[in-house]
Amino acid sequence: MPEFENAPAARDYRETVFLPETEFPMRAGLPKAEPEMLKKWDEADLYHGVRKARQAAGSPLFVLHDGPPYANGNIHIGHALNKILKDFVVRSKFLTGHDVDYVPGWDCHGLPIEWKIEEEFRAKGRKKDEVPAAEFRKACREYAAKWIESQRDEFKRLGVLGEWQNRYATMDFTTEAKVTSEFHKFLMSGQLYRGSKPVMWSPVERTALADAEIEYHPHVSPTIWVRFPIQTGDWAEATEAFDNLKDASVVIWTTTPWTIPANRAVSFNPKVAYFVYEVTAVKSEEELGFAPWVKAGDKLVLAEKLAEGVLQAANATAWKQVIDVPPDVLGGLKLSHPLATLDSGYGFDVPMLAGDHVTDDAGTGFVHTAPGHGADDYLVWLKSGRSLDSIPDTVDPDGAYYSHVPLFAGMKVLETEGKKAGKFGEANGAVMTKLIETGNLLARGRVEHSYPHSWRSKAPVIFRNTPQWFIRMDGDESLRDKAMAAIAATAFYPDQGRNRIGGMVETRPDWLISRQRNWGTPLAMFVDKKTGEPLKDEAVNERIIKMIADGGADAWFTRPDADFLGNGYNPDDYEKVTDILDVWFDSGCTHAFTIEGRADSHWPADLYLEGSDQHRGWFQSSLLESCGTRGRAPYNAVLTHGFVLDEQGEKMSKSKGNVVAPQDIAKESGVEILRLWVAFADYSEDLRIGKQIIQTTVDAYRKLRNTVRYLLGALNGYSEAEAVDYADLPSLERYILNEVYSLDAKVRAAYEVYDFAAVVRPVADFCIQTLSALYFDIRKDSLYCDAPSSLKRRACRTAMNILFERITLWLAPIMTFTMEEAWSSRSPNDKANLFRVLEAAPDVWHNVAEGDRWAKIETVLSVVTAALEDKRRDKVIGSALEAAPRVYLADGAAFEAFEDIDAAEVFRTSQASVTTDSPPAHAFTLEGLPMIAVEFALAEGQKCQRSWRILPEVGTDSRYPDLSLRDAEAVALWDQTHAG
Repeated sequence: MPEFENAPAARDYRETVFLPETEFPMRAGLPKAEPEMLKKWDEADLYHGVRKARQAAGSPLFVLHDGPPYANGNIHIGHALNKILKDFVVRSKFLTGHDVDYVPGWDCHGLPIEWKIEEEFRAKGRKKDEVPAAEFRKACREYAAKWIESQRDEFKRLGVLGEWQNRYATMDFTTEAKVTSEFHKFLMSGQLYRGSKPVMWSPVERTALADAEIEYHPHVSPTIWVRFPIQTGDWAEATEAFDNLKDASVVIWTTTPWTIPANRAVSFNPKVAYFVYEVTAVKSEEELGFAPWVKAGDKLVLAEKLAEGVLQAANATAWKQVIDVPPDVLGGLKLSHPLATLDSGYGFDVPMLAGDHVTDDAGTGFVHTAPGHGADDYLVWLKSGRSLDSIPDTVDPDGAYYSHVPLFAGMKVLETEGKKAGKFGEANGAVMTKLIETGNLLARGRVEHSYPHSWRSKAPVIFRNTPQWFIRMDGDESLRDKAMAAIAATAFYPDQGRNRIGGMVETRPDWLISRQRNWGTPLAMFVDKKTGEPLKDEAVNERIIKMIADGGADAWFTRPDADFLGNGYNPDDYEKVTDILDVWFDSGCTHAFTIEGRADSHWPADLYLEGSDQHRGWFQSSLLESCGTRGRAPYNAVLTHGFVLDEQGEKMSKSKGNVVAPQDIAKESGVEILRLWVAFADYSEDLRIGKQIIQTTVDAYRKLRNTVRYLLGALNGYSEAEAVDYADLPSLERYILNEVYSLDAKVRAAYEVYDFAAVVRPVADFCIQTLSALYFDIRKDSLYCDAPSSLKRRACRTAMNILFERITLWLAPIMTFTMEEAWSSRSPNDKANLFRVLEAAPDVWHNVAEGDRWAKIETVLSVVTAALEDKRRDKVIGSALEAAPRVYLADGAAFEAFEDIDAAEVFRTSQASVTTDSPPAHAFTLEGLPMIAVEFALAEGQKCQRSWRILPEVGTDSRYPDLSLRDAEAVALWDQTHAG
């Protein structure tokens, strides 16, 4: 470096460096910032503002119909997952230029609220039966209204946009009237009928339940093998069969001893091989500690495949197979009830009935048949030609035997009150005791099996014969066929949802829609007392609907029958049905009163979105209701998500202490973290959440925020005047825009199929790897130190402006608070970020050649970086700017990729060279990349005090002897513009 006389003192050039400047904070402060932004959106009526803008532009309409959460308690993490996913849909559709209709709603009727109100009245010393029905329903309504308001605030805190002021609720008067109207459609079409048959009955809840309200849990039940003595049959007395059957017993096996008093038949399968087995030896009393119930000489009729297991269970040690019993003989047998010797009430004949439901896979090969307590039992009984009237009523609504049941009157099958509520009562034990007394209990044991429980009360249920109202699944123009066709025509995300709901609909029984409760929409109809047929009169229906619309469901229960029937009917001739509708029917009708007929919506909905359990719930009830009244599904597509588990994959529960509450995350980290967690997850499977996962999400959030912050700082003062046309952009910027073009297509495609992870993951990778680790690092020297008029710097800022605009759009549906904050930080006078539309990236950005070129450059860069890291680790250099690597490329294409490229800028060194010469033996290489070699050398020259690059030219400009020529020109310009 030449010496200059009278050189000035060293200057601090920091003020001349164009470092990023922004007021966008590094720390988000989300828990405080988010509520302020929500208030701003609320005051501006953001949702309706965007809708109006889209409608004015003639945008296509997208309808997301909300599956109603239950208005009972604070929202949990599952609610948050569901509503955030829905908000992703709403915002992503706005993003892609749609008008979006989304009306949040609530399910208000049903047992959970009834129970809460019962508890409140009990706490005041009043039992439910002592409270007038109208007062009870009023309390239920007020309770639900309170929780709707609470949950609405909690959902809005998640950043969820929608028609919050015009929400729907199944308990609104107009809604109850519309549900009634939909019910009347089934009534008038003949799809509705009353049937007396066994249904799932919850004694704890005192109501019938549909399949969709049942879940199965492990349960230990008593098992019994019971003898039904043969009393007579259709045979000639001289036959061998008579000799071997006249003192034998048919043996059944059951896990429900309490149903023995309801037994009226034993079923067999003509395709199963049956034999008479004579016991020849049994275990001794000394060996067992009790006298066995089976004795030598006992004759038992059993299925051949199951005989050994049964006899062993009975403590027999030896037996012989006497004779086979053909189907025609079995069908002619008459058996004695096993309790007949104790009470004449059981003195009837027990017939043998043929049935395909009988197998020889387990049990004895015979099925104890109680037609009032089993679906198969009921069907085989009626198929045999016997009447409905012959089916006994054995168990009352409270789960106790009726008073007319011999031996067991009043005993509880299931306890319904006190600490033992939901537990099996004394009935099982009492029945077994009486069977021992008659000598007809052959054996007993215990078995753990899957048992039906109410999914609300979690208490066991029983099959119980009771008159109920059903919607027919089969018949002319079958509802089942319509539903299956609708499933085939619906898009499912993920697609396996189609098979899941299809399998359920294909096999489901008729839809049980009546419930014996108070809080709900009534089956508002009358039944002719003489014929038992429902009254079908549109004028009556219209009066019912109008009065319910005016006064709610209470009108049905409180107004005189004559008000509804009018002058044409005598109220004394009709029975008013006071059952309420299955709440799934309520919610299955939501499409009819929420989207259908509204000017700013359309039917059917474009999308239904709920948890995977709704294949048996809301998705299915909506499907059946709509197919039954309109012939097709109320939706074009169905999206399902999994459940939220803790970090170990365990179900959350307060007792385990592993519950993660969305309210806590909002307070501690911000809702944005919760939204980002949802976006990163594969929601089609069960999701996990916990402290570590939240922290990982926070780390990802910070990286994304820092990318946006860096862009804001780098673009400080940018205007369109400095923009560079695409044709004049350097290779690196053209490469970055090619990456933007490709990523933009991926983002748009991912939003189209609701794959939010396929949005946020590639965008995050792009921000962290392509931008932060490559592009920003390469261009920071030009960005900080080049003169503002420099083409390279202007090109960089042109690309960064595009990057900012695209990233704040791509992530707007997901990181909605942060992207709004970033957008308004740069454009405070513009409309909210949500008003913007993500237009397709210009085709000119698509540049495959630059993509290929930079793929080769990045491969070379990876080897150079590793070589420099070696020297840094060995303390040879402290910074890459101290190096001047020489890179040897045996690949001609890789060498050509560096044409017109400043290799030193790419490598972040002060100097660099690239050659196709052969490398020296000591050159650095990476395993797997032998075509690239790096020879290390120290940079020559002096260190520029502004850019810190080491160059021979430093000191050649007398004005700024401690700067490189580039930096000297930039400072001279800066001094000129800042003079005075």
